[in-house]
Order: sequence, then structure tokens, then C-alpha cells
Amino acid sequence: MLCIQLKNNDPYFCLAAEEYLLKNFSEDIFMLWQSENTVVVGKHQNALAEINYPFVHRNNITVARRISGGGTVFHDAGNVNFAYIKNVSSPAEISFKLFTEPVVKALARLKVTATTSGRNDLLVEGKKISGNAEHVFKNRVLHHGTLLYNSNLETLGQSIKVIPGKYHGKAVQSNRSIVTNIFPFLKKQLSVNDFSSFLMDVQLENSANSVYELNEKDNQTIQKLVAEKFKTWVWNYGYSPKYTFQNEFLFEDKKLKVELQVEKGRIVSSNCSGEFFTENELEILNKSLVGEKHFYSDMREKLEKILSEVSDELVFSFF
Repeated sequence: MLCIQLKNNDPYFCLAAEEYLLKNFSEDIFMLWQSENTVVVGKHQNALAEINYPFVHRNNITVARRISGGGTVFHDAGNVNFAYIKNVSSPAEISFKLFTEPVVKALARLKVTATTSGRNDLLVEGKKISGNAEHVFKNRVLHHGTLLYNSNLETLGQSIKVIPGKYHGKAVQSNRSIVTNIFPFLKKQLSVNDFSSFLMDVQLENSANSVYELNEKDNQTIQKLVAEKFKTWVWNYGYSPKYTFQNEFLFEDKKLKVELQVEKGRIVSSNCSGEFFTENELEILNKSLVGEKHFYSDMREKLEKILSEVSDELVFSFF
């Protein structure tokens, strides 16, 4: 098995690297990587419905989409991501336990007792420390997961804190769980880098495993995949299943009702109403929104063509 420690902490690069290694290598692979503050949604989720958009926008938190299904997770410098890529001869060989068991055993060596939940999570004392997901490509399976080692749980919670009832559609929704870090359960304190090194060393104890470093060709191909897919609005937002968005905004006793029909990330129908805008302004707004991306910059641009001053609160009422 090839063992890879990614040195690039760009989440788009790391997610693209997983797809590249899955589809272009024939060897079994174990990989570790980290990134700065990022919300990562599952392949079949509505990105906007899974995040606290105002908080994420104001705090410059990256939003990314992975190629596997499942729910939304949060990455930061205190989180370690692991990935297994394995050749299989039949679907019967694919099981979450096959890939989570080595992680459970590694944590046990640190005197941390982790157990599996019924939802492909790893728990410590009933709280989630790891979310896992899988993607199958031909005869290869990608299994990846998070390990909340010493993450900022406040930022995590705020990033994925959503108000229910705004988004309606058939997108896969996340099951929210109480989370915790691994760090407080350690008998001996380790830095996050030491923890990551420990996980890699455990894999390398097997003499059949070896270290692999991405070469120039690997990096160039991955960066191309980043530019063409993983960093694009089309993939991260436009890939979301169609949905209806509904919200009400009250400002100085004037109400604005927002109702948008969205397909492939673009507004196909707008039915804004209320006393916040005049009838003429509402007509202009509803017509101008059709065909636009359901995205902060696009919403602000359209509102600024109608109003002399546009607050963030008004723009965020569209999310």
C-alpha cells in the first residue's frame, strides 16, 4: 500500500487528489491531509441548505463538495482527514468497518476507546469524532473520514448551524450529531502534527507499505482537476439538486417575503412580495433574478440596482 501525507493544505487540491488517486492509480493507498477552515458537503447535498451562509461568508470559510455521498463535515487545522483507496473484486468486500477498524485500533494504542455508530460515524463516549463516506469507481473504493483531534468546535457548530424550513427539495440532508475532540481523552498530549505522524507510522509498521510523494506530473494533473472541477461554482453550488427557497425579512416594520425556485444553482422563478419594495421595484427584482446564480455577489448586484443602500442583512435574507 502506498502511504501519502499531502503537504498542500488547499481543500480543493486535497479533494481533487483523492479523485485523481482513485481513478489513475492501481495500488492500494492510505492518505492523510489537513486544511484550513472548510465546510465539505456530500455529493448529493444542497450546499446552501447545509451551511450557515452568513457566518461562512463573513468568516471566509471555504465551501467544497466531495465526490462521495453522506453528510456535511467541517475541516480545520485541528482536524486530520484520512483516506483509504482499495481495489475490490466485488461489492461484498466493501464495508465501513473494514476501513474504520484500523483507525479504532490506532486510537486504542493511545488509550482512546472509539466505537462505531449506526450512521458510519466514530464516537468517543457517545460523541462524534469522525464522519465517514465512500465512493466506488469501477473496482476501486475510496473511503475517507475526518478525525476531530483539536478542532475549533465553536466554529464548526456555527458553520453548519442552519434554520430549518428555508430550503425544500430532495437533496440528502445531514444528521446533526454532538461532536467532541480526541485530544481531551489522551493520556499523553500530542500536537496535531504528532498525532498525524503517529497515524502514518502505524501504517508504515507493515513492511509491505511504503511512502509515496506526489511528483510534478501528479501535482499538475491534480491542479488541472482543481481548476476545472473542484474550485468551480458549478461543482460546489450548481451541482445541488433543484430546490425551493422561502424566507421572510422584516426591516422597520416592512416585510419582504422571498420565494425562489432554483435549478442547477440558478434561479428559474422568483416570487418576492411584501411592503419592503414598491410594486414596481418588486416587478423589476423578480424579473432580474431569473437566470442568476443563487449566490451572494449576484443577489447583492441585483439589489443594488434597485436600492441606494443594501445591507448584508438584506442580502442574507435571500439565503
